[in-house]
Amino acid sequence: MTPRAFPLRAVAALFLDRQHLAHPRRRRITAAALARFAEDTGGIQLDSINVVERAHYLTVWSRFGPYDRSALDRLVHRRRVLFEYWAHAACLIPTAHFPAWRRAMLDYNVRHRAWRDWLQKNRSMLRAVEGAIRERGPLANADFAQRRPAGTAAGWWNWKPTTHALDYLWMSGRTLVHSRNHFQKRFDLAERVMPDALAREPLARDAFRHWHLRQSLHAMGAATEADLRGYLTFPHFAPAERRGTLAAMLRSGEVVEVEVEPARGRPARWLALAEDLAALAAAARRRTPARGTTLLAPFDSLLWHRDRVARLFGFDYRIEVYTPGHKRVHGYYSLPILHDGQLIGRLDAKIHRQEGRLEARHAHFEPWFAAGDPPPAASWGTPDREAALAGVAEAVHSLAAFAGASRVTLGRVSPARLRPLLARALRNAPAPPPMRSPTRATRAPALTGTRT
Repeated sequence: MTPRAFPLRAVAALFLDRQHLAHPRRRRITAAALARFAEDTGGIQLDSINVVERAHYLTVWSRFGPYDRSALDRLVHRRRVLFEYWAHAACLIPTAHFPAWRRAMLDYNVRHRAWRDWLQKNRSMLRAVEGAIRERGPLANADFAQRRPAGTAAGWWNWKPTTHALDYLWMSGRTLVHSRNHFQKRFDLAERVMPDALAREPLARDAFRHWHLRQSLHAMGAATEADLRGYLTFPHFAPAERRGTLAAMLRSGEVVEVEVEPARGRPARWLALAEDLAALAAAARRRTPARGTTLLAPFDSLLWHRDRVARLFGFDYRIEVYTPGHKRVHGYYSLPILHDGQLIGRLDAKIHRQEGRLEARHAHFEPWFAAGDPPPAASWGTPDREAALAGVAEAVHSLAAFAGASRVTLGRVSPARLRPLLARALRNAPAPPPMRSPTRATRAPALTGTRT
């Protein structure tokens, strides 16, 4: 049977839908809305970089607009709407998915055999750390005074033995993250953190592999096999395991092959859930994939597999925080700019908290957008540049208010001819809506500075 054919814009539009970016910053944040967002995407990535805000706070702001961070913390650490585990990287994962990830926890020791030698040498350490948590309640790494072995340098992979023990207990599901203090994880026994979820039966191994592929396909709408490998990257399945599971899903008709045109790059087999064919067809008929403007965290789930972003949107994105300064092209912490479903540029931003200032250090717009051309991949025509810049300005002010800044300064703009237009848009931007439970300044930040 000939696979059904869909235009590239249909895949891009459905992807935006599943990532909750069809109407960015327009919904009210509630427990149900937050859970649905995490269930559709598979998780909300965590990261410690705090140049503007931490990644998970930014990702939630991108969808819901300014909100009270403490409300999000309560939903995670008190109401347990989400829990922390490893999905693409460290993520906040919906509690509804706990039985699936429980299988990954139970199989952690089997899949990660590099732990075997460490466990043989450190079982007494593991028992001591687990015993301390059992006796004293939630504990963080800093609560254990033991130092790293002599002769080892500080760094991510040179942890002290108790840090390894805490990580193993968490990844194997014997403990869970109870809460965070200044972003430092505090662990408690799993049965005390989430007793109701723990009582649910974990998935069998075959069922987990099936669920894992299905979740990734749902989150993307349609995907190549490379997309599936690059979206939910944990745990790593052997190629034969993944191929066998996918073949069974194709035989059953749960997954179907589709044709996607025009396909950017090398030809690839595209796959979709059979139940999503109607959604793809509806997405193909849209005149625009989204309405609204937002800025994305570098660790946003839309960007988890960057080759896919390049194929769908013609947007080549790299995180440059690990790149030496003189080799950076777009800036240390550049936030992709999404306007009406198109990735039109990126903003290198920095919050100066003591000054109450958001610095837009460098706004870099895509060449096609600056030239007034259609986008190079999935296309709905040429965006209105004036409306796009007004949307960018409004999003920057919203981000500034969320970060507690009362003013915005604009630095470089590339190409430079767009700087006066963006500066004017920033001056004329409306005041952002107040936060539902405001804890920081929510008045419209003023635009100051004329640096070029």
